[in-house]
Amino acid sequence: MAGSSSSGITRRALLGAFAATAVTAAPTFSNAAGFLRGGGDIRRIRMYSGRTGERIDMIYWIEGDYIKDAVKEVNYFMRDWRTDGVKDMDLRTIDIMAASHNLLDVNEPYMLLSGYRSPQTNAMLRSRSGGVAKNSLHMRGQAADLRLSSRNVGQLAKAAIACQGGGVGRYSGSNFVHMDCGVVRNWGR
Repeated sequence: MAGSSSSGITRRALLGAFAATAVTAAPTFSNAAGFLRGGGDIRRIRMYSGRTGERIDMIYWIEGDYIKDAVKEVNYFMRDWRTDGVKDMDLRTIDIMAASHNLLDVNEPYMLLSGYRSPQTNAMLRSRSGGVAKNSLHMRGQAADLRLSSRNVGQLAKAAIACQGGGVGRYSGSNFVHMDCGVVRNWGR
């Protein structure tokens, strides 16, 4: 069989077996060239949802290719849990999340507070809080609100800002960081 060693182990299987120690994530856009150099052969995302109780630990990119079924699972995991609406997440956002996690050098999964938001959910949240944008990138599948218990908001934001891949918002009062693949900018304390 082409691509197999004499022991029957493929390169892809070997990479998967060593993913826990060989993970390096990198954004896929031109202004993140520093992350692309030596970015590694594997990208992985680890999250859990306090709302649904679900967990995901997913290698979603290997050797230059996104894994369609893995990306589909990430999209489902990041759905609007209030409406069960699923949207294809912008892969740039997932890459920023993975690269930021890698920079922090932690094994702890992100706690996902919000990924995709339906227009109905966004309108409801907007009516309750002044911090929700009318045309939120969450509604386009281009943003995520995340938390790590082992890192503070400043540390998490600093890692995301280092990626220079999009927007980073610090919400210290609510203990989370917003990451998106929109215009590079940052806000909050």
